Amino acid sequence: MSWPTAKRAIDAVLAAIALAALAPVLLVVAAAVAIALGRPVLFRQNRAGRGGEPFSVLKFRSMREPDPARGILSDADRLTPFGRFLRSTSLDELPSLWNVLRGDMSIVGPRPLPVAYLPRYSAEQARRHDVRPGITGLAQVCGRNSLSWEEKFALDVEYVEDASFALDLRILCATVGVVLRRDGISAAGEATAAEFRGSRMAADV
Repeated sequence: MSWPTAKRAIDAVLAAIALAALAPVLLVVAAAVAIALGRPVLFRQNRAGRGGEPFSVLKFRSMREPDPARGILSDADRLTPFGRFLRSTSLDELPSLWNVLRGDMSIVGPRPLPVAYLPRYSAEQARRHDVRPGITGLAQVCGRNSLSWEEKFALDVEYVEDASFALDLRILCATVGVVLRRDGISAAGEATAAEFRGSRMAADV
């Protein structure tokens, strides 16, 4: 059995086990989001999956709705202390296990990014879509949002080229440390990460 085939089977089993085991945590977080931020408790957004195909990613909401009348428009204004806690502990990512179970995502792989970014990648950067996107990945354990977009994409392509059981296991183990240390949650000067608008490399292609 090839690694991609085995990986999909492992992903499905692990996601099912995790969803069942973490059901109480999911319920508590959902209730906390409803109290702190209101409904809906889930954030849905179209992201680019394998081959660039769009899918609806699921996360717990961590931001307030935009409110122009109160001047709440930017991510920094919308991200509450409770939302920062969800992001720093990666609790907001738990619903994405459903995406893994469905086959939209993998547990390990390049992070899924907005569909709007697709025409902004260089041909090399677009190789990140040769595999299913993941909840965690090589870029996430090597700096997360402290990295530039170009650095993240280079690590994504490195993962595509070197994907293996051993690499996935190494990334999963490293993810535990990253989450506990709460490393690289936000880019410098940003509440989360700046929008990717293309790079010099992408513009030259």
